[in-house]
Amino acid sequence: MSAPDPNLPPPIGDDEANIVGILPGDDPGSDVMAAATLAGDKAVTTDGDHIGHIARIMLDVRRGRIAYAVLSAGGFSGMGNMLHAIPWGALTLNVDEKRFLVHVIADEIRNAPGFDKDHWPSAADPQ
Repeated sequence: MSAPDPNLPPPIGDDEANIVGILPGDDPGSDVMAAATLAGDKAVTTDGDHIGHIARIMLDVRRGRIAYAVLSAGGFSGMGNMLHAIPWGALTLNVDEKRFLVHVIADEIRNAPGFDKDHWPSAADPQ
C-alpha cells in the first residue's frame, strides 16, 4: 500500500465535503446538485484502492444537512456487501472523475464494523 497522496486536499470538517474539478454547462455547478446524481459514484481511498461506491446520501431532515454518505464495500453483485456510514466531511468529491475520495486507507474500511440494510444508523459515528 502506498502513503496518502500529499497533493490531495485534506478533509475540511464534519459537515462539508471538499470538491475538486468543474462541471460544464449552465447548471448550478458542483456546489448544488441532486443527491441521486452522486449515488453510484465510485469511492476510492487515499491509498488508491477502489473500495466500493456511494449507495445513498442520508439527510438529517430536522437540521437540513447531510447526515452521512453510505459506502457499499465488498461483496459481489450486491451480495455480501457491507455498508458503512461515512461522515460527509471525510469525503472529497471529484466531479471530473465522478468519484469520491474517502479520507482513510482501504484497510480501515475493510476492518471497520459496518451495518446491514436492515439496521441503519441514525447518524454517522464522529470517530
